[in-house]
Amino acid sequence: MRTIVNRWFSSRWGKPAWFILSCLPFLWLVAAAFTDHLGANPAEALVRSTGDWTLRALCLVLAITPLRTVLGLAALARLRRMAGLFVYFYVVLHLMAYAWFDMGFEVADIARDIAKRPFILVGFSAFVLLSPLAFTSFNRAIKALGGKRWQTLHRLVYAVAGLALLHFFWMRAGKNNFAEVAVYALLLGLLLGWRAQRRWGGSWRSYFGAAATGGLGR
Repeated sequence: MRTIVNRWFSSRWGKPAWFILSCLPFLWLVAAAFTDHLGANPAEALVRSTGDWTLRALCLVLAITPLRTVLGLAALARLRRMAGLFVYFYVVLHLMAYAWFDMGFEVADIARDIAKRPFILVGFSAFVLLSPLAFTSFNRAIKALGGKRWQTLHRLVYAVAGLALLHFFWMRAGKNNFAEVAVYALLLGLLLGWRAQRRWGGSWRSYFGAAATGGLGR
């Protein structure tokens, strides 16, 4: 199975297939908007759906390295850059939907709203931190920055993940709905915990072994 997956994603069809799959949520939202299938409040549905897909795409990006390392799916590395750019694509859609449907593209009102509401400030901060990552996701930028500085810059994605989760938490707090927040928090905790354990601790297997025996608190 591993060989088949690696062969598929290494083939010339791997990237086009990933591109099409990544576009499907956007195409579904466009179709739903034109066919009046977004519910009683289409504007709110678009804002929330684009935000949800941004968070899902971010989790997917952060999952690529663990999947590649733990399961031996080396070919996934070819898709990481495109996956990262789709995170930015969906966060731009999310920001545009908010600026258009909630604020009518009134820049002064948007600025006041960002300063006044903490959950929007946190979400906008995540967008600001994500922007240089998207703009430097090209070979020329890597060469200009140098590998080490480029890697340091792109570690901002961990801060983006934390801010995105906080933004989602505050948004759901208004309706006292934390079920999805808990799922994303668990997923991001595992993905970031895997990295922390790999960088400063033992193997991933020892991480789970310690968790099973209560050894992580030591």
